Amino acid sequence: MSFSLKSTMESVSEVEAAADKLAEEAGLDEDERFRLAMAVREAAVNAVLHGNEYDPRKQISVSLENTGASLVISIADQGKGLDPKTLPDPLAPENLLRGTGRGIFLIRSFMDEVHFRQLHPGTELTLIKHLAPAEGKT
Repeated sequence: MSFSLKSTMESVSEVEAAADKLAEEAGLDEDERFRLAMAVREAAVNAVLHGNEYDPRKQISVSLENTGASLVISIADQGKGLDPKTLPDPLAPENLLRGTGRGIFLIRSFMDEVHFRQLHPGTELTLIKHLAPAEGKT
């Protein structure tokens, strides 16, 4: 499933709900569903807030897929782009009390793979959660 949405917080909630539905249909337990939905929410907030800077002329593009082996969620903005290497370490003592900067850290903690791609303009963030093989299958 793929769709584009306006750069609003309502859109963030739509993306989170779609990801939760995908996770539920894939059979993830409640804890894994929560972690996946939280990671997707953080990625969508980053796209709307940091990427598109709430610009109503810009949209976020979302793609959700169950490959059978993994859930793959991509969220792209139309902003100035992001180099993940420039992000401050949220665990560094000088950053512990900052109110921002933990989103990418949480996303990386909750997902099995996280990939950044520069789109010129914009950034695409792809989140991957591997699915456990079904019982009896190898």
